[in-house]
Amino acid sequence: MNEIIQSQPDATPRDAAPRPQEGTTVEKLIHLALPVRLVHMRNGVRNGTEVACTYDIHPRGARLLTARNVKVGDLITVERGRQKSVCQVVWAADPHSALRGQFTVECVEGSRIPWEEELRQMEEQYLPVIPGSNKPASNKPGSNKPAGPNLKTTMMAFDRDEQNRRRRPRYQVEGDADLAEISGGSHLDGRLEQISEYGCLVSAGDLLTPGTGLRLVLNICDVSVALRGHVRYTAQNRAMGVEFQEIRQGDRPLLDYILNRLRKPLTQDFADLEVVIEPMAAVAG
Repeated sequence: MNEIIQSQPDATPRDAAPRPQEGTTVEKLIHLALPVRLVHMRNGVRNGTEVACTYDIHPRGARLLTARNVKVGDLITVERGRQKSVCQVVWAADPHSALRGQFTVECVEGSRIPWEEELRQMEEQYLPVIPGSNKPASNKPGSNKPAGPNLKTTMMAFDRDEQNRRRRPRYQVEGDADLAEISGGSHLDGRLEQISEYGCLVSAGDLLTPGTGLRLVLNICDVSVALRGHVRYTAQNRAMGVEFQEIRQGDRPLLDYILNRLRKPLTQDFADLEVVIEPMAAVAG
């Protein structure tokens, strides 16, 4: 029998900035508040300074909060102690959203990033996606088990919250997905097709077996969100339904930002796919 996924119009906001370049290596990102000094530049001229704070840091830049109006393409010098680097704004949050004032920069000049030592010493942390699943997350590399709540515990949590989970809207989207088995096995590049608060649908050339624990980074609306979960099912030998278990600390507001931007139109719940048992010729007739 054939599982049919109904296609919907692209719901990706048209005013979104360019998505991250395909093939970009997944980098460590740490949710950490560090005080920094920002020197704003406009047309090559110094245009004011301010003291700000990072939300998260990564090897090429950081997400910060500002009281000034910044735009994609602006150059800002980020200073911390004796370290400074010229950075370019690559994303700025919608000023009407809950993330107003936040923006992301990438370093374009400078031999060292101002938070290099913190990145070296710290590891990413993950928190449960499902409220009440409070088992501490595991961040040991090469672990053979999904981090945080084990699969059985998480599935029980989903069973208890089944009705609420079913009411979560699913959105048709276009985005990139980087997937890696938590056990250290396969690494896949995929295309994000649908997303909800608790899961997503990803198409890929190679599919993972249902039950496989994985880490995935979703690039959509010009932001990246990292999660851990497991493959729940495969569809038509081309796509995987993934159920989220944990989300990287600091990424929950970004996931909410994405879902709010994709609020309309809604798509069919991909966890409840229509199963067609009649021959395709009969359906066509």
